[in-house]
Amino acid sequence: MAQFQWQFDAPTGTFKQHALSRRLYEAAVQRSVFMDHVRPVEGFGKRQGENVTLTRISNIAEPTSGNLVEGERIPEDVFTVSTTSITVVEIGRAIPFTSFAQDLSFFDIENPIQNKMVDQMRLVLDTMAAKAFKAGQIKYTITSFGSETVTTNGTPGAQASDNMNVYHCEEIRDYLFDTLACPPAEGEDYIGIFRTLGLRGIKRDPSWETWHKYTDPQAKYNAEVGRIENIRFVETNHANALGKIGASSVCGEGVVFGADAVAMAEVLTPEMRAGIPQDFGRSKSVAWYGILQFGVIWTTANLGEARIVHVAST
Repeated sequence: MAQFQWQFDAPTGTFKQHALSRRLYEAAVQRSVFMDHVRPVEGFGKRQGENVTLTRISNIAEPTSGNLVEGERIPEDVFTVSTTSITVVEIGRAIPFTSFAQDLSFFDIENPIQNKMVDQMRLVLDTMAAKAFKAGQIKYTITSFGSETVTTNGTPGAQASDNMNVYHCEEIRDYLFDTLACPPAEGEDYIGIFRTLGLRGIKRDPSWETWHKYTDPQAKYNAEVGRIENIRFVETNHANALGKIGASSVCGEGVVFGADAVAMAEVLTPEMRAGIPQDFGRSKSVAWYGILQFGVIWTTANLGEARIVHVAST
């Protein structure tokens, strides 16, 4: 007869492993870049209403000749001042949690919640700024490797059927510099912000590869487009800001712009806020909140005024 009997610690159910890693892993966030290229409206803030008016001075037309005729008055030209306005809005999101969950959790849940909300806030601001940049009147649609359609009414004139390449970099730069007389954004350079697909089209162009073979052989290694035709390119993978456009999503959306392209009217800089605990401290929350808005400074397609070319598609 056996001297002992085996017995299970858990007579029913399944065995579970409750060990947790010491590190808390967080999901990756898409890259936001548009906020670096907006211009705050100076002198606007709290207690100044919900609208800010931007005053713009148009160019004076160049005369056919500046010569004067003796005995005749000097000709007079028209001096035009125009305005546009930006209306601020409240923005924010919140996440609730309980003291019960906080007390029982292996991790400190409040700090990770705040970190992820900061990431969310950054992406929301990036999308808002991108929307303003894409509100420009000039739409550039790529119809083939060496052709395009340009419209100046704020609506793309065709469906994109090819991707970016060196030819289109040249055309966009010439349009900004020659057709629009647009001043550069930084130094002598315009800024081009594109979805990854758009920059991939440039890097796959044999002209780009041949050029960088001698001027910057590390560019391909570093996955950088760099500077082409006075355009400094910036990459983003933020899908809500810039998409994949055209037939079969063939083209990476983007904008190329010069100085004074988009303004930011800000009443309250977005900030993190802790909610007042409810139910005797059992219900808690944390939020981010701000009051601001973005807007195109020049809402025309005129020479010397328009500052943005939007690579777009129907």
